[in-house]
Amino acid sequence: MAMAQIMSLKGRTGLAASGAALQLIKAFLTLLCVVVFSFVLLRLAPGDPALILAGDQGGSDPAFVEELRRHLGLDGPVYLQLWRYLQHIATLDFGLSYRDQRPVIDVVFEKVPATLLLTVSGFIFSVVLGVTLGALASRRPGSAIDGLITTITVAFFAMPMFWVGLVFIIVFAVKLGWLPSYGIETASVAVKGGWAAFCDRLSHMVLPVLTLGLFHMSVHARVARTALLQVSGMDFIRTARAKGLSPWRIWRDHLLRNALLPTITLAALQAGQLIGGSILVETVFAWPGIGRLAFDALASRDYNVLLAVFIVSSCGVILANLVADTAYRIIDPRLDREGTA
Repeated sequence: MAMAQIMSLKGRTGLAASGAALQLIKAFLTLLCVVVFSFVLLRLAPGDPALILAGDQGGSDPAFVEELRRHLGLDGPVYLQLWRYLQHIATLDFGLSYRDQRPVIDVVFEKVPATLLLTVSGFIFSVVLGVTLGALASRRPGSAIDGLITTITVAFFAMPMFWVGLVFIIVFAVKLGWLPSYGIETASVAVKGGWAAFCDRLSHMVLPVLTLGLFHMSVHARVARTALLQVSGMDFIRTARAKGLSPWRIWRDHLLRNALLPTITLAALQAGQLIGGSILVETVFAWPGIGRLAFDALASRDYNVLLAVFIVSSCGVILANLVADTAYRIIDPRLDREGTA
């Protein structure tokens, strides 16, 4: 019996390891496809960075433009440029920013903390509030509270994100003067540090986080409500009630664990939408993150910075999906017993 248990444990461990390796291979191939597709797409886009930089430097001589194009690595066919780029990023060399003439990795990673602060805060806010509202609505379907939550979630889902941000600025920053309307901190307060700087940073976060999180909150609320209603009508929930289990234990151990799986799937898929939405939010609120950096790089045709932003964003989305796969197996251990399912 002991030998059989050991063999069974080894088998499950081997399946888990092979599943993890397969997930990593898929992640690498996905990232490679993103790099190739983004590179080719940007090269096909109208506009020549060499011409833009030559204009900024006051030169329009064809020989100067050609020399600038060679210096930027824009000479030769696209497939050769792609091969050179893949060789460089394999060593984490993303090249120089055309506009700033600084290493791209320095330019991008200066902005990553601000974007992480915004997107992670918006993500946590949207998931926690969305699941909470969905759970409240599912307790009494068709009631007044269910109707109110449905109305609120549909309204925020229907309103454009940038419009919500502008309304928040007009109401809470301009009219009421409660919160700042742009930036990540007040320079004079940030220099002092301490509790005042923390509160100042927090006040700057409120409107951007609300703008980014309320849209995704509405989706989480609807999915959580539907999932909870479906699970509550299943046989194992009725069996748990017949056994006399307390409502809280049924909710925690049976209802919520099974209903969370669709929410986790949605949360992983929305990781990319959060990063995409941060471009709008960072532009509206002048938030110094990679979304604002991507917008400025697009205007100046700074291809190296744009590609680095795409790669960093893609890594974030891929990591979110890997975390979601791990969360599946924690919430529902049956997935481990089924191998890589």
